[in-house]
Amino acid sequence: MPVQRGYRQACGVARGLDIVGERWSLLVVRELLLGPKRFTDLQQALPGASPNALSDRLRELADAGVLRRRQLPPPGNTRVYELTTWGHDLEPIVVALGTWALAAPPTPEQIFVSADSAMLTIRTYYVPTPDQPAQTLQIDLRDHGPAGTFTAHLTSSGAAVAHEPPEQPDAVLVTTTEALLAAFGDDDVPGLVAADAVITGDADVVRRLLSSVHVPPATDPR
Repeated sequence: MPVQRGYRQACGVARGLDIVGERWSLLVVRELLLGPKRFTDLQQALPGASPNALSDRLRELADAGVLRRRQLPPPGNTRVYELTTWGHDLEPIVVALGTWALAAPPTPEQIFVSADSAMLTIRTYYVPTPDQPAQTLQIDLRDHGPAGTFTAHLTSSGAAVAHEPPEQPDAVLVTTTEALLAAFGDDDVPGLVAADAVITGDADVVRRLLSSVHVPPATDPR
């Protein structure tokens, strides 16, 4: 089992922790929920993980069947890591854990947010508006470079998020992760622009996104 000091218990919780209980394991899963990534992509998203620790987690999760290594064909010709079907089944667990933890305010050192984490916030907490037409938004998180470009497809049933940019977006939003997260739950597009965001196309699409993402507020559970 990946966990070197296994719990040696038969219950599902203990067995699950034997598989994904090591440090960084669930964050690796989080980073692969939106699609495959190279080792360097994972390093960028998990800056606190040493190369050795990250390599160990990837090997252990692959051995357990949570993810797999795949070689891209030419011209890419690079190795990526992707979740298996069983690995993808962890998504509701990862999301539920994150939602549960939001009750505790972040500590001063808890400041980094990966690009995929921000996009999963949209996919998880977007509250759709009935009878609204489908709209597509390109989001460029400039603090994450090329890894920060995403498609957000907003429909009356939810928000779908993907890594690649859309072909014909209704709007393009260029901003920082911090500014985007701070704007969720409001429709203050001018305030977002004042935080150095750039919007091209239909600003109402950006307004719809901001006003429809409702992240549970932090409350001190103690």
